[in-house]
Amino acid sequence: MRNILLTILAALLVLSCTARPDRPLPRGKASPALDQAFAEYLREVAERNEEIHSVLVLQHGKVLEEKFFAPDTAHFMMSVSKTFTSTAVGFAISEGLLHLDDRIVDLFPDEVPENASDTLKRMTVRHLLTMNSGHGTDPTNAVWGAKGSNKDWIRTFLEWPLPYEPGTCYCYNSLGTYLLSAAVQKVSGQKVVDYLGPRLWKPLGIAKPYWQESPAGVNCGGWGLYLRAEDMARMGLCLLQGGKFAGRQVIPADWVREMSARQVDSAPAGLTSIQVEERGMEKETNDWLQGYGYQMWRCTRGGFRADGAAGQYILVLPDQDAVIVTTAQCDNMPEELYLIWKHLLPAL
Repeated sequence: MRNILLTILAALLVLSCTARPDRPLPRGKASPALDQAFAEYLREVAERNEEIHSVLVLQHGKVLEEKFFAPDTAHFMMSVSKTFTSTAVGFAISEGLLHLDDRIVDLFPDEVPENASDTLKRMTVRHLLTMNSGHGTDPTNAVWGAKGSNKDWIRTFLEWPLPYEPGTCYCYNSLGTYLLSAAVQKVSGQKVVDYLGPRLWKPLGIAKPYWQESPAGVNCGGWGLYLRAEDMARMGLCLLQGGKFAGRQVIPADWVREMSARQVDSAPAGLTSIQVEERGMEKETNDWLQGYGYQMWRCTRGGFRADGAAGQYILVLPDQDAVIVTTAQCDNMPEELYLIWKHLLPAL
């Protein structure tokens, strides 16, 4: 009888620590060390005039620390959006709608330029996921904002010069993520934001968000998603748990492993490791030189992250069983990360 009672109590404890999709994430009590570290972190954030909008620290499935400098309303996501587009690609691959080695020219035959190069013809979904399309510069600015109102975004991407062989050169490329969004929409018949509805938003308990679109009616993919900080934390918790949330396998575990792994080197376009060192870029301490997965970055202190301009982070730290989320408007993103590594990580 005693063993049965212990088993029931253990099961209840697990349930109490498990996030439910129909209620706020569970809150827990932080250790004195974490309380002190969090206070010191906030103090230095203020001293350095970092414009942080929100920060959440989760460990063992519970929110232990949180600070909102503004209400937790939907926040415009920059490149954090990319991780959600990659997740949509993972679902499409698991359902047999897409494959990593699908050629981009085959997905968009009507947009392929005349006399397309053999280099372009060798570009695949995998190359877009890893920012290894063969571009030497990011074509996104050619369609950003009002400049893109009368442009065909896919054709702009496909016509951009390709000085490198796909798969050989890392070049950050938000418009490439747009093509991934367009590919999912083409093979599924749904915009990514709708396609993710029953697959991600509902299981994670995230109300269907707004996602900006191109003039062609395709979600931007690489930017433009609107999420609350707690929504970001739910995604981080799901990734931390190998794609599981509330005891359910939501994202295929294999895809989580692949998207969070170091798939490619992340040195800027055209630079060798030696040139990186010659330019004073400290590879061991630079969080943007630790490698890139499928629309996610590796971190210097272990773990991986979704990463958006102005200081939006979903930091996933498996060694600590922790997730740290921030929204911000920071000019110095490395400094923002430094303060997290300095104060919060040692206390977890």
